[in-house]
Amino acid sequence: MESNYYTHPSAIVDEGCKIGNGVKIWHFSHVMPDCEIGDHCNIGQNVVISPGVILGKNVKIQNNVSVYTGVTCDDDVFLGPSCVFTNVTNPRSGVNRRGQYSKTHVGKGASIGANATIVCGHNIGKFAFIGAGAVVTKHVPDYALLVGNPAKQIGWMSEYGHRLTFDKEGIAKCEESGDMYILENGTVRKKGL
Repeated sequence: MESNYYTHPSAIVDEGCKIGNGVKIWHFSHVMPDCEIGDHCNIGQNVVISPGVILGKNVKIQNNVSVYTGVTCDDDVFLGPSCVFTNVTNPRSGVNRRGQYSKTHVGKGASIGANATIVCGHNIGKFAFIGAGAVVTKHVPDYALLVGNPAKQIGWMSEYGHRLTFDKEGIAKCEESGDMYILENGTVRKKGL
């Protein structure tokens, strides 16, 4: 069955892509072969999605983002304007490293801020929040808040994107949703899970 999606006339979608229903691909973007884009994704203008990239459902990619081979994103990921992923740890113009790509996985509901750089081979945990301009050089735990260059963890975030303040018992409440979170042994989980 053929999917129903929108592509702006200036965008290029190569053959061999799997694109879900309700996807929107905007001005001057290029979706390369063998990509999988889940339902209801929004691909902003001037975005490059390289071969083999996999995006879950409802992924929002803002303008001027490069998503290179080796990257996978779960559902509900937000990629801010001009953020970038790398895929080779030691690139050299004179050395062909095609096919030697390090993988990066972005967990469900994670947000990556404008102009952030994700150095390849480091996974981003679910509902993590990477601040604008941060340079991620290590794995990021679920619900973690990272800022700076190199990025350092400065706290924890709720699934609704609010900073969590934990009491002495390791309990925090999201100010918007009212959901409760537990901090134990350096990891956060939503209460009841």
